Amino acid sequence: MAALLEVRDIHCSYDHVPVIHGVSLEVNSGEIVAILGANGAGKSTTMRTIAGLMHPTEGSVVFDGKDITKMPASSSIKQGLSYVPEGRRLFAKLTVRENLELGAFTNADKNSVQERLEEMFELFPILKDRAGQTAETMSGGEQQMCAIARGLMSRPKLIMLDELSLGLQPSLVEKVFETVAEIRKRGVTILLVEQMVQEALEIADRGYVLQTGRVVYSGTAKELLDSEEVRKAYMGM
Repeated sequence: MAALLEVRDIHCSYDHVPVIHGVSLEVNSGEIVAILGANGAGKSTTMRTIAGLMHPTEGSVVFDGKDITKMPASSSIKQGLSYVPEGRRLFAKLTVRENLELGAFTNADKNSVQERLEEMFELFPILKDRAGQTAETMSGGEQQMCAIARGLMSRPKLIMLDELSLGLQPSLVEKVFETVAEIRKRGVTILLVEQMVQEALEIADRGYVLQTGRVVYSGTAKELLDSEEVRKAYMGM
Protein backbone atom coordinates (compact mmCIF):
# COMPACT_ATOMS: atom_id res chain seq x y z
CA MET A 1 0.00 0.00 0.00
CA ALA A 2 1.31 3.45 -0.89
CA ALA A 3 2.33 5.82 1.89
CA LEU A 4 -0.02 8.67 2.79
CA LEU A 5 2.86 11.12 2.28
CA GLU A 6 5.86 10.56 0.04
CA VAL A 7 8.64 13.14 -0.18
CA ARG A 8 10.94 12.17 -3.02
CA ASP A 9 14.46 13.60 -3.26
CA ILE A 10 13.52 17.25 -2.70
CA HIS A 11 16.04 20.06 -3.08
CA CYS A 12 15.20 23.55 -1.78
CA SER A 13 16.90 26.93 -1.87
CA TYR A 14 16.54 30.36 -0.30
CA ASP A 15 17.63 33.16 -2.66
CA HIS A 16 19.37 30.56 -4.84
CA VAL A 17 21.35 29.21 -1.87
CA PRO A 18 20.70 25.44 -1.51
CA VAL A 19 19.53 24.41 1.97
CA ILE A 20 17.86 21.02 1.38
CA HIS A 21 19.88 18.45 -0.53
CA GLY A 22 17.82 15.45 -1.64
CA VAL A 23 15.58 14.73 1.35
CA SER A 24 13.29 11.73 1.01
CA LEU A 25 10.83 10.47 3.60
CA GLU A 26 7.45 8.83 3.89
CA VAL A 27 4.59 8.74 6.37
CA ASN A 28 2.10 5.89 6.44
CA SER A 29 -1.50 6.36 7.47
CA GLY A 30 -1.91 6.21 11.25
CA GLU A 31 1.76 6.81 12.09
CA ILE A 32 3.57 9.41 14.12
CA VAL A 33 6.81 10.19 12.30
CA ALA A 34 9.43 12.55 13.75
CA ILE A 35 11.88 14.75 11.87
CA LEU A 36 14.78 15.44 14.22
CA GLY A 37 17.95 17.47 14.20
CA ALA A 38 19.70 20.55 15.49
CA ASN A 39 18.89 24.18 14.67
CA GLY A 40 19.56 24.93 11.02
CA ALA A 41 19.35 21.29 9.93
CA GLY A 42 16.53 22.02 7.48
CA LYS A 43 13.63 20.58 9.45
CA SER A 44 11.26 23.53 9.17
CA THR A 45 12.20 24.13 5.52
CA THR A 46 11.23 20.53 4.79
CA MET A 47 7.90 21.05 6.54
CA ARG A 48 7.20 24.33 4.74
CA THR A 49 7.92 22.64 1.42
CA ILE A 50 5.53 19.77 2.15
CA ALA A 51 2.88 22.28 3.23
CA GLY A 52 3.18 24.25 -0.02
CA LEU A 53 4.55 27.45 1.54
CA MET A 54 7.59 27.05 -0.70
CA HIS A 55 8.31 24.74 -3.61
CA PRO A 56 11.32 22.49 -4.23
CA THR A 57 13.74 23.18 -7.06
CA GLU A 58 13.90 19.41 -7.63
CA GLY A 59 12.00 16.39 -6.44
CA SER A 60 8.33 15.85 -5.62
CA VAL A 61 5.78 15.69 -2.81
CA VAL A 62 2.93 13.19 -3.16
CA PHE A 63 0.06 13.24 -0.67
CA ASP A 64 -2.73 10.67 -0.62
CA GLY A 65 -1.78 9.60 -4.12
CA LYS A 66 -1.80 13.12 -5.59
CA ASP A 67 1.24 15.15 -6.64
CA ILE A 68 1.08 18.37 -4.58
CA THR A 69 4.62 19.56 -5.34
CA LYS A 70 3.52 22.87 -6.89
CA MET A 71 0.22 23.17 -5.04
CA PRO A 72 -0.25 26.31 -2.88
CA ALA A 73 -0.76 25.83 0.84
CA SER A 74 -4.42 26.85 0.66
CA SER A 75 -5.09 24.00 -1.76
CA SER A 76 -3.06 21.49 0.27
CA ILE A 77 -5.36 22.12 3.23
CA LYS A 78 -8.34 21.17 1.08
CA GLN A 79 -6.57 17.89 0.25
CA GLY A 80 -6.39 17.06 3.98
CA LEU A 81 -2.94 18.36 4.90
CA SER A 82 -2.65 20.75 7.86
CA TYR A 83 0.45 22.60 9.11
CA VAL A 84 1.01 24.08 12.57
CA PRO A 85 4.09 26.30 12.09
CA GLU A 86 6.92 26.96 14.49
CA GLY A 87 6.08 29.81 16.86
CA ARG A 88 2.33 29.10 16.78
CA ARG A 89 1.44 32.13 14.56
CA LEU A 90 -1.96 32.79 16.12
CA PHE A 91 -3.92 35.95 15.40
CA ALA A 92 -3.05 37.73 18.63
CA LYS A 93 -5.96 40.18 18.70
CA LEU A 94 -8.62 37.59 17.84
CA THR A 95 -10.30 35.39 20.42
CA VAL A 96 -9.56 31.71 20.82
CA ARG A 97 -12.89 30.88 19.20
CA GLU A 98 -12.18 33.15 16.24
CA ASN A 99 -8.73 31.61 15.76
CA LEU A 100 -10.25 28.14 15.74
CA GLU A 101 -13.02 29.12 13.33
CA LEU A 102 -10.38 30.42 10.91
CA GLY A 103 -8.88 26.93 10.93
CA ALA A 104 -12.11 25.68 9.37
CA PHE A 105 -12.14 28.21 6.52
CA THR A 106 -12.55 25.42 3.96
CA ASN A 107 -15.89 24.43 5.52
CA ALA A 108 -18.92 26.65 4.88
CA ASP A 109 -21.29 24.52 6.97
CA LYS A 110 -21.81 26.37 10.28
CA ASN A 111 -23.22 23.30 12.01
CA SER A 112 -20.17 21.28 11.03
CA VAL A 113 -17.83 24.02 12.27
CA GLN A 114 -19.65 24.17 15.60
CA GLU A 115 -19.43 20.40 15.90
CA ARG A 116 -15.71 20.58 15.28
CA LEU A 117 -15.35 23.35 17.87
CA GLU A 118 -16.99 21.15 20.47
CA GLU A 119 -14.56 18.34 19.60
CA MET A 120 -11.63 20.71 20.13
CA PHE A 121 -13.04 21.90 23.45
CA GLU A 122 -13.29 18.27 24.52
CA LEU A 123 -9.70 17.57 23.50
CA PHE A 124 -8.44 20.85 24.99
CA PRO A 125 -10.76 21.80 27.91
CA ILE A 126 -8.68 24.89 28.70
CA LEU A 127 -9.65 26.37 25.32
CA LYS A 128 -13.33 26.17 26.22
CA ASP A 129 -12.58 28.20 29.34
CA ARG A 130 -10.56 30.69 27.26
CA ALA A 131 -12.87 30.80 24.22
CA GLY A 132 -13.66 34.50 24.61
CA GLN A 133 -10.13 35.61 25.43
CA THR A 134 -7.78 37.08 22.87
CA ALA A 135 -4.93 34.76 21.95
CA GLU A 136 -2.27 37.21 23.16
CA THR A 137 -3.56 36.99 26.76
CA MET A 138 -2.89 33.26 27.06
CA SER A 139 0.22 31.49 28.29
CA GLY A 140 2.65 29.88 25.85
CA GLY A 141 1.29 26.43 26.58
CA GLU A 142 -2.30 27.56 26.05
CA GLN A 143 -1.33 29.23 22.78
CA GLN A 144 0.31 26.02 21.61
CA MET A 145 -2.87 24.08 22.39
CA CYS A 146 -4.85 26.68 20.43
CA ALA A 147 -2.48 26.41 17.45
CA ILE A 148 -2.79 22.62 17.39
CA ALA A 149 -6.59 22.83 17.71
CA ARG A 150 -6.74 25.36 14.86
CA GLY A 151 -4.74 22.94 12.72
CA LEU A 152 -7.24 20.18 13.50
CA MET A 153 -10.30 22.27 12.65
CA SER A 154 -10.01 21.40 8.94
CA ARG A 155 -10.32 17.67 9.79
CA PRO A 156 -6.94 16.80 8.27
CA LYS A 157 -5.78 13.35 7.30
CA LEU A 158 -2.24 14.45 8.21
CA ILE A 159 -1.24 17.23 10.61
CA MET A 160 2.32 18.55 10.62
CA LEU A 161 3.51 19.97 13.93
CA ASP A 162 6.63 22.15 13.86
CA GLU A 163 8.70 22.54 17.06
CA LEU A 164 5.91 21.90 19.55
CA SER A 165 8.06 22.29 22.64
CA LEU A 166 9.69 25.57 21.59
CA GLY A 167 9.37 28.17 24.34
CA LEU A 168 7.34 25.94 26.66
CA GLN A 169 8.04 25.36 30.33
CA PRO A 170 9.38 21.84 30.96
CA SER A 171 6.26 21.03 32.98
CA LEU A 172 4.10 21.63 29.90
CA VAL A 173 6.19 19.68 27.40
CA GLU A 174 5.02 16.28 28.64
CA LYS A 175 1.39 17.41 28.42
CA VAL A 176 1.85 18.54 24.81
CA PHE A 177 3.37 15.20 23.79
CA GLU A 178 0.54 13.35 25.54
CA THR A 179 -1.88 15.41 23.48
CA VAL A 180 -0.10 14.42 20.25
CA ALA A 181 -0.49 10.76 21.16
CA GLU A 182 -4.20 11.34 21.83
CA ILE A 183 -4.64 13.03 18.43
CA ARG A 184 -3.22 9.92 16.75
CA LYS A 185 -5.72 7.77 18.66
CA ARG A 186 -8.46 9.88 17.08
CA GLY A 187 -7.36 8.82 13.62
CA VAL A 188 -5.07 11.66 12.51
CA THR A 189 -1.64 10.86 11.06
CA ILE A 190 1.16 13.07 12.42
CA LEU A 191 4.46 14.39 11.09
CA LEU A 192 6.39 16.05 13.90
CA VAL A 193 9.45 18.29 13.88
CA GLU A 194 11.18 18.50 17.22
CA GLN A 195 14.53 19.34 18.83
CA MET A 196 13.70 17.32 21.96
CA VAL A 197 14.82 14.06 20.40
CA GLN A 198 14.13 11.61 23.21
CA GLU A 199 10.67 12.98 23.98
CA ALA A 200 9.67 12.89 20.33
CA LEU A 201 10.92 9.35 19.77
CA GLU A 202 9.07 8.11 22.85
CA ILE A 203 5.75 8.78 21.09
CA ALA A 204 6.84 8.28 17.45
CA ASP A 205 6.78 5.13 15.35
CA ARG A 206 9.68 6.13 13.13
CA GLY A 207 12.07 9.02 12.68
CA TYR A 208 14.41 10.80 10.29
CA VAL A 209 17.42 12.77 11.51
CA LEU A 210 18.42 15.76 9.38
CA GLN A 211 21.84 17.38 9.33
CA THR A 212 22.74 20.27 7.02
CA GLY A 213 19.79 19.55 4.76
CA ARG A 214 20.31 15.81 4.42
CA VAL A 215 18.85 12.72 6.06
CA VAL A 216 21.75 11.18 7.98
CA TYR A 217 19.84 8.58 10.02
CA SER A 218 16.42 6.97 9.72
CA GLY A 219 14.67 4.05 11.32
CA THR A 220 12.12 3.01 13.89
CA ALA A 221 11.91 5.08 17.05
CA LYS A 222 13.53 2.25 19.01
CA GLU A 223 16.38 1.95 16.51
CA LEU A 224 17.11 5.67 16.77
CA LEU A 225 16.82 5.68 20.58
CA ASP A 226 19.24 2.76 20.73
CA SER A 227 21.70 4.27 18.24
CA GLU A 228 24.92 5.34 19.95
CA GLU A 229 25.56 7.95 17.24
CA VAL A 230 22.12 9.54 17.67
CA ARG A 231 22.36 9.45 21.46
CA LYS A 232 25.77 11.15 21.45
CA ALA A 233 24.99 13.71 18.77
CA TYR A 234 21.43 14.69 19.68
CA MET A 235 20.65 13.51 23.18
CA GLY A 236 23.85 14.44 25.01
CA MET A 237 24.49 10.84 26.12
